[in-house]
Amino acid sequence: MTPANPAMRRFGTIGQPVSRLDGPLKVAGAARFAAEVRPERLAYAAIVPAAVAKGHVIAIDAADARATRGVIAIMTHENAPRMGRPPRFIEDPDGTAFDSSPVMQDNRVRWNGQAVAVVIAENQDIAEHAASLVRVSYSPEAAKLSFQALLLSARRPASILGQPTEVNAGGDAEQALASARFTVDEIYTTPRYNHNAIELHALTAVWEAEDRLTLHDSTQMLALTVSTLARVLDLPKDHIRVLSPFVGGGFGGKGFFSHTLLAIAAAKLAGRPVRLVLSREGVFRLIGGRANSRQRVALGARSDGTLTALIHTGATGVMTGTIFPEQFTFPARHLYAADSLHLDQAIVELDIPANIAMRAPGESIGSFALESALDELAAKLDLDPVELRRRNEPQKDPTDGRAFSTRNIVEAYRRGAERFGWSNRNPAPGTQRDGEWSIGQGVATAYYPYYRFPGSAARIRITADGRAVVQAAAHEMGMGTATVQSQHAAQLLGLPLDRVTFEYGDTALPPSALAGGSTQTASIAGAVIAAHERLVEELLRLAGNDSPLAGAGPKEVETRNGGLFRKGDQEIGESYETILRRAGRDHAECEAVGTPPAEMMNYSMLSLGAQFCEVRVNDITGEVRVARWLGSFDTGRILNPKTAASQFRGGIIMGIGMALTEETLFDERSGRIMNPSLAEYHLPVHLDVPQIDVIWTDIPDPQSPAGVHGIGEIGITGCAGAIANAIYNATGTRIRELPITPDKVLAFTSQPYGQSRPLSS
Repeated sequence: MTPANPAMRRFGTIGQPVSRLDGPLKVAGAARFAAEVRPERLAYAAIVPAAVAKGHVIAIDAADARATRGVIAIMTHENAPRMGRPPRFIEDPDGTAFDSSPVMQDNRVRWNGQAVAVVIAENQDIAEHAASLVRVSYSPEAAKLSFQALLLSARRPASILGQPTEVNAGGDAEQALASARFTVDEIYTTPRYNHNAIELHALTAVWEAEDRLTLHDSTQMLALTVSTLARVLDLPKDHIRVLSPFVGGGFGGKGFFSHTLLAIAAAKLAGRPVRLVLSREGVFRLIGGRANSRQRVALGARSDGTLTALIHTGATGVMTGTIFPEQFTFPARHLYAADSLHLDQAIVELDIPANIAMRAPGESIGSFALESALDELAAKLDLDPVELRRRNEPQKDPTDGRAFSTRNIVEAYRRGAERFGWSNRNPAPGTQRDGEWSIGQGVATAYYPYYRFPGSAARIRITADGRAVVQAAAHEMGMGTATVQSQHAAQLLGLPLDRVTFEYGDTALPPSALAGGSTQTASIAGAVIAAHERLVEELLRLAGNDSPLAGAGPKEVETRNGGLFRKGDQEIGESYETILRRAGRDHAECEAVGTPPAEMMNYSMLSLGAQFCEVRVNDITGEVRVARWLGSFDTGRILNPKTAASQFRGGIIMGIGMALTEETLFDERSGRIMNPSLAEYHLPVHLDVPQIDVIWTDIPDPQSPAGVHGIGEIGITGCAGAIANAIYNATGTRIRELPITPDKVLAFTSQPYGQSRPLSS
């Protein structure tokens, strides 16, 4: 354990490996999640899923279910309370829904697994049993289910997360490719993936009155859930309260989906609080996940490795009527200098559950294709892959010419290569052996953009006994939000950590940004800084003319040792307690909204990293084992090394699963997901994951609040590319289709080195 810094009590705990403050509550079972609150007269709900991919419900036979003892009500489109369409995420400032279809308001079936009835009962067992007795008749219609078959109908969306769909820079990239001395031009494919957080999607809906709703929800979108519900239910926002103090994993999947409205409507229909917890299979059926993709990456280079052309195009699947594309071209927009650049992506509409945000939604799959292609180019050039990336390091943003706020990826590569022992790697494929195992090393760049959302607010209250309470409707999904924000506030206030409390997870508190897009830390930090500045002004006003601080302005004082002191003088100042008691106050409280994120408009802001891994490939079974891993990151200031390392490692583990084990198996005849369980959807287990070493530059970004960048998602990016590149180094074979399972390895390990597996597409 890192020894305590003697300055911690004076300057706070930023940079210290503080254990998560919510840890003891969780270990003791005292943390109450959305499915653990128990209002009086609680009822339980179970969903009846549609069995066809598209069509209409023509009859529902619920007689046997209604006759079941303990059944309270059965909700269908015929008796569900009337609700509006949920506003769509990103497109609408009040929106948090990825699918804006009406929920149980008509008899239409839009995908296989959509809820067509909800059984409400006295306990969960009765609800699930009665749901199994409901018989539904359909009028099916022809459904669009094959991504590959519909590629020719792909269309270009108007934008990608508000960014241009097509990007061209520096001239005709196709022409530059055709005339380049060295080229790579390949197709890379990734499958569908599904969310599998430990905590199932759950909520408990309580109507306190006819027009007042309290919702206990496992969500990472507190404020947006309120604004969405206000629109759907036609209620004032202040009549809706959402509580979510603990969320057992989110990764982009704990947002607003149809089950949210189903529970609320069921509670209204039953006249009682209702709890709805999706089964593991239900999560697959209703929540969606990462879309499949087909990507082309083409690179043209001179003999020194500098790029003359960079082309990244392709398509992903989306639910019919939605436009949330996987932004797979985003890494190529910012990572490498090239004389010419062409980026473009399209969507294929399918009758499937809506694809949703899933940890680094498009960057994860886009980096697999881009980083694999870079490795292929390095092999053709006979150039070290790290050196190739260094030679193509841009001096300004390749797409818009803006200056980088900070960019230290070359240093991250240098440190990572040294610690990993990259110089010991044999670049010749198939030359490192250990019995029946081939050994190889691979590398890839990790990338995720910096975001800070406007509108985040915070409230700080200082009490006369020298304690502070910081409040914000923030989310704690296990990543350490409460701990890091307490550390940050303690440092700003000059208080010991044990005298600062951070209250969060409740929309009755000042609003915060969603916990997504790696935005929350910077967004809340900016709000806390703004509230602190206002608090200092208020304390100086309260200090009065008898104070040694009389006449001092906010810029002339600093907070330390539990009070305000004149800058440059260790003695002239007062404690918070003294200021408040002289003013006859038991506390001072200030609330403020963080400044608008002007830094995002003025600078190109990125989180970056270098992923190094070593794999062992079995010649007989085709098994791939990840033997070693080092992630070297450049993500601004690290506020808490302990929680940061956990975030990086968690992303890397998810990346290992993405590369080697995970795949949603989809029946294109029925629209049914065929492996909706943890027995058949293969997440990486302990034996699949090596000891993961992580390091970071810890260089603050002067443009961001507290110098921080988000780190929740960058860990998964680059992982699949690093693994594929390591497999090539081990075996001499290039696999461009995820996941890289033993059957794919065995399909061509007997072929001469340098052969590539033919794409199934």
